[in-house]
Amino acid sequence: MKILITRPRNQSVAFANSLLAAGFEPVFFSVIEIHPFEENVALERAIASLNCYEWVVFTSVNGVDAFFEHNLHPISFQENGRQVKVAAIGSKTAQSLTARGVTPDFVPEEFVAEAILPGLGDLRGRWILLPCAEITRDVVSKAILAAGGIAHEIAVYRTLPAQPDLDGLAALKIGVDVVTFTSPSTVENFVNLVLLEELDPLHLPGHPRIACIGPITQKAAEEAGFENVLMADEYTTEGLVKLLCNLEK
Repeated sequence: MKILITRPRNQSVAFANSLLAAGFEPVFFSVIEIHPFEENVALERAIASLNCYEWVVFTSVNGVDAFFEHNLHPISFQENGRQVKVAAIGSKTAQSLTARGVTPDFVPEEFVAEAILPGLGDLRGRWILLPCAEITRDVVSKAILAAGGIAHEIAVYRTLPAQPDLDGLAALKIGVDVVTFTSPSTVENFVNLVLLEELDPLHLPGHPRIACIGPITQKAAEEAGFENVLMADEYTTEGLVKLLCNLEK
């Protein structure tokens, strides 16, 4: 089975290797690129006054990367005896933090933004820092505000359309078996990119199945017009591989 990977190629090596190990043929067709902001005065100010926040909530690996890589000096979440707590949505986000020497204080069992609030405790009057994409769902910030907290969103990166991968495009025109989506932005940019190539995203050659990493991405795919959209039980690329393995049974 040929599996189309739409997330950025530099973030998809492990996913592709897992697909190969499971007997699939991964096909790279990146539709988005992640660009951290080179200058970010708001982030620099927030980090300088980090002890004013009760929590820092990371919602993606991209957010972790942009937050830490923007700073030349190590970031301490403890100052003057006060510990700023860290939350991570998703196991990959938590692993990215751990790799940088930061152990998350809370990781919700369900890897979606809506699951974060119960673990943050009493937020009344508390400041919560949210490093995020330039365009993002405001689910977490709205939930924090509803709980009496003060959500401070700072955009640390932007998602831009990628240039089409010619090999991936050629494979898509011949026909693949499954198209995978890992975020709403991959859905949106895939549709736009395919339309520019004069293909109908809803009626592609070979009639591939659509597989999504989680419920938010699945909803985006369905809203784009895709039907019978599959979703991984575990909201990770490993979950997608398991889903694809079950398709073959």
